[in-house]
Amino acid sequence: MDDGAQDLGPDLGLTNPRGAPLRRVPVRARSMSVTLAAWSLAVAADEGEGAIVLLELPDGSFFRGDGLCLGWPQERLAAAYAALAPRDEAAILDLPQLG
Repeated sequence: MDDGAQDLGPDLGLTNPRGAPLRRVPVRARSMSVTLAAWSLAVAADEGEGAIVLLELPDGSFFRGDGLCLGWPQERLAAAYAALAPRDEAAILDLPQLG
């Protein structure tokens, strides 16, 4: 974990927060007939583990928390995602080898 994420720990209400590399996940909303792709950030802290899923839509972004992050308001999810997501573009683009 980088020092920036450690410094933001008290603001997030977590002790020693850590974020894993982002991964692409399929998501589906009850009101939609299509499957969309979203980014999932696994989060770990001394308080437990969870995930923050970011769904980017034409009219804005939506966050969903699971596990440790379940029930957090959008503002807290957005702040935690921004603080804990990897900053290195190479870490984000972990594409599988096809063929």
